[in-house]
Amino acid sequence: MENPETAAAPRRPAVWVDADACPKVVKEILYRAAERTGVAVTLVANQPLAVPRIPSLRVLTVGAGFDVADDAIAARAGPGDLVVTADIPLAAAVLDKGAQAVTPRGAKFSPDTIRAQLTMRDFMDTMRASGVQSGGPPPLSVADRNAFASQLDRWLASAGAYAKSPSR
Repeated sequence: MENPETAAAPRRPAVWVDADACPKVVKEILYRAAERTGVAVTLVANQPLAVPRIPSLRVLTVGAGFDVADDAIAARAGPGDLVVTADIPLAAAVLDKGAQAVTPRGAKFSPDTIRAQLTMRDFMDTMRASGVQSGGPPPLSVADRNAFASQLDRWLASAGAYAKSPSR
């Protein structure tokens, strides 16, 4: 029988945010979720961020450099966590560790399709390097914000965050 005094508390799922490129409106949705449910939300960035004072919200500022923030998230995210990123290689890395990944537009990355997405990303990088202009992504729409909020809500429910909400 396990001694309750020495047993480690189960790790609660957390949210990790690739914050340098995350739109402000998506961060605000995450702030409200952290305040409402008490779920741990960590924004990882190469520069200091101003965030509201919420006990379960923190910022991890990492050094400058290519993929430094991504590497920090990949090293820390674990099974059951949610990673918010548009970075396909980061999504692949955290999916391999049992975490879930979703874009700020609300598209959920899947273990079934991530390899094809990586291949397409590499192909597009090759095309851009050869001079083909592909343009950037369109501005974040209301539908994108709603899709992200819906994915976050589903994850919070599956992670049991609502049952542990400070207001309940």
